[in-house]
Amino acid sequence: MEFTYDSNQIALYHSDNNLLAEVTFPAVDQNTVNIDHTYVDDSLRGQGVAGQLMEAVAKQLRSENKKAILTCSYAIKWFEKHPEYNDLVK
Repeated sequence: MEFTYDSNQIALYHSDNNLLAEVTFPAVDQNTVNIDHTYVDDSLRGQGVAGQLMEAVAKQLRSENKKAILTCSYAIKWFEKHPEYNDLVK
């Protein structure tokens, strides 16, 4: 599975360019993003794709020395289950 990385989105596309999964995190300020949306297509649900997206966001935030505000319900639950990334939550 190969994700596409943009400044405010990490996504997975099918070979026909249809969106299969994404997490969006628009910038709030220079050092903060808002993780506001997670989507996984029905065909991929239950396979851990959303968790992989969250881990990818967490690693990207850490590498860019940024923090996140969590307004997506999935992101809130994921960060609660992964305290090793609590330093990224504002």
